[in-house]
Amino acid sequence: MSAFTAPRCAFLGACLLASSAYAQSSVSIPEIVVDAPTTDHPGTPPVKERYQLPNTSASVTAEQIDQKINIVDTEDAVKYMPSLFVRKRNAGDTQPVLATRSWGIGYSARSLVYADDILLSALIANNNTIGSPRWGLVAPEEIKRVDFLYGPFSAAYPGNSMGGVLLITTRMPEKFEATVKRSESFQTYDFYKTNDTYRTDQTSVTVGNRWNDLSVFVSANYQNSFSQPLSWITTAGTPAGTSGTIAQPGRTGGVANVLGAGGLLHTEMANVKAKAQYDITPWLKATYIMGFWSNDGRSNVETYLRDAAGNPTFGGNASVGGAAFASGYYTIDQANLANAFTLKSETRGVFDWDFTITRFDYLQDIQRNPFTVTATGMGFTDVGRITRLDGTKWMTADARGIWRPEGPFGPQEVTFGLHGDRYQLNNPTYQTQTWNGGPDTTGMLYSRGDGKTQTGAVWAQDAWRFAPAWKLTTGLRWEAWRAFDGFNVTTTTNAATGAITSTRSLTQPALEAARVSPKASLSYEPARDWQVTASFGVANRFPTVAELYQVTTVGTALINPNPNLKPERALAGELALERKFEDGRVRLSLFQDTTQDMLVSQSSVVPGTTAVTSFITNVDKVRNRGAELAWQKDNIVIRRLEWFGSVTYVDSRILSDPTFIGTDGSTAVGKRVPYVPEWRSTIGFTYKPTDALAFTVAARYQSKLYGTLDNTDTVENVYQAFDPFFVVDVRAQYQINERGSISFGIDNLNNDKYHLFHPFPQRTYVMQARLKF
Repeated sequence: MSAFTAPRCAFLGACLLASSAYAQSSVSIPEIVVDAPTTDHPGTPPVKERYQLPNTSASVTAEQIDQKINIVDTEDAVKYMPSLFVRKRNAGDTQPVLATRSWGIGYSARSLVYADDILLSALIANNNTIGSPRWGLVAPEEIKRVDFLYGPFSAAYPGNSMGGVLLITTRMPEKFEATVKRSESFQTYDFYKTNDTYRTDQTSVTVGNRWNDLSVFVSANYQNSFSQPLSWITTAGTPAGTSGTIAQPGRTGGVANVLGAGGLLHTEMANVKAKAQYDITPWLKATYIMGFWSNDGRSNVETYLRDAAGNPTFGGNASVGGAAFASGYYTIDQANLANAFTLKSETRGVFDWDFTITRFDYLQDIQRNPFTVTATGMGFTDVGRITRLDGTKWMTADARGIWRPEGPFGPQEVTFGLHGDRYQLNNPTYQTQTWNGGPDTTGMLYSRGDGKTQTGAVWAQDAWRFAPAWKLTTGLRWEAWRAFDGFNVTTTTNAATGAITSTRSLTQPALEAARVSPKASLSYEPARDWQVTASFGVANRFPTVAELYQVTTVGTALINPNPNLKPERALAGELALERKFEDGRVRLSLFQDTTQDMLVSQSSVVPGTTAVTSFITNVDKVRNRGAELAWQKDNIVIRRLEWFGSVTYVDSRILSDPTFIGTDGSTAVGKRVPYVPEWRSTIGFTYKPTDALAFTVAARYQSKLYGTLDNTDTVENVYQAFDPFFVVDVRAQYQINERGSISFGIDNLNNDKYHLFHPFPQRTYVMQARLKF
């Protein structure tokens, strides 16, 4: 049993008892605000307010982030928001997936992330790798506020909102301003035979000004980061003639001996963001946004193996460990470009409208790694792989209108719109004779996964206050989806040399589907400080390009994708009770999502054969049912002491999965849905003895996850396991004067050691300083 089992249980009990003692309200929490008052410029309210969206929401502002969160990367801003979790493996992680209260990590396409109308969610996939939101296009220093909308209850968003929608708003200046911020962090790490300190430094600069009707804001950010191991090199045995292997079980039992550490990643990242807004008239604004992000990374490996003479060795290319060492040793070069243009009216009269068009391009995305280690085990082969994603891109366009009639039965706000998007995946992997150095020569294809999807949608929504205490919101969304131009190449190779022995190519069939998604929400305010809201919505999520066409690798074998997937269909419901106080609020939400044809990776029969392999397939029916309690209270016990937190419980079950084929007669029915925890909770306190000082301590807990449909991965704290964790963070911020501030914090103060497939960070010290002009 883990050393932290008792504290974890005590922590949950304390949260539940404390929440009943200090009830407040929900959706907004000054630390985790829900519908908090906005400080936006006049005429530019948050999206939820502008469109009268029915969703339960939570918010956090730049000031609250500064006071409470050791923010190194943009995704850190959501760390303490109710029920949310970001799978961030290291500083500068390029694969941090957002998990919501009903959908966990691994389901990146079941939530949406936007920044200033730019879609950061990579809806080309639904996984923890290329499907992760492109957070790097937003520098932490430019964040003004972050809002999260829970559930698929608004017709304004597609079925990918079944988990929720995160909206990041960046700042615009009213006069000349400039800031410089410097962050330094150090992680002390000790696991197996790897013991080291890993450093991350980051510099952020912003400059902005307003000249009459034109305002411009530019931010730039550079980060230099070294990570702890992101993987362990494992094998079922011990390479011949070596010593140093650490005997370990795998997550489902069996043998997964550890030969060394992989994914020791050094990255240099930079982004530049420019935003220009022009007031064409007092009521019409045009905004152009451009974001550029680059990443230059190199991943190293550390071997624990020694040969008979005591020299370090990788074991030789005849061992399974050789290929594993090679997969953890690579370089990566990435450059992304995002563009967005918005034209928006702000009359606040009978009619308003806006138009937005965005484009996101992978200008360059190249990963190079050796095919395996040399026969002697002392190095890596020159022959290798070059995996590319450059040319991958997506475009979106939205036209929306707001009509505010004053009807005979009360005021209404009718919103409606058109949506279009197009996604294109280009994902070839080539053989190269010189993977690291020399000319970038590419040979034959090892694999290829290309394809496109596009969606068109029409939607309308009516928010009607038909009585002073009652508000009814109804909506309908119609979507037509198409997948086409799917093409795959797979090969069989010689495990020792990388030579291609056979090739198979497939032109995949086109798919089409059309779906209707109705929505309804009824809100009742029996008193000024009370609100009860019941919401229901259907969400239809269409398969992503990668789920349909991307070729994946399991070990050294290439597995074909599944081009015959069906769209997911979820019926979601929520009953939320909210109570506001003079200095706080509390919310209790009961929710349930029942999803048919859920898309997930599982073992299945290859269509038309009796062979069993790993495919993305549809699970017939799953259900996520639970409760969420979120609260915030100022002046708790003593003046200037704030208390905030949330507790979420989810009973997540697979109700039907007739295509599942388990080992030893195991079944998926009745088991927990992969990656959805039973418990997730946060509790924190912020004490501000003066206006210049703020001290925060916050604890986060998450129960064990399962990564298999039959929940057979029960072994904890080994590679690929999904462990429970309990971490405590602290932060102290001092506002020296109007221009300068400093802060110091520690993440994972208690140094909990756990895996979420990957080894996760241990105790990390964060120091930051900011200067304003």
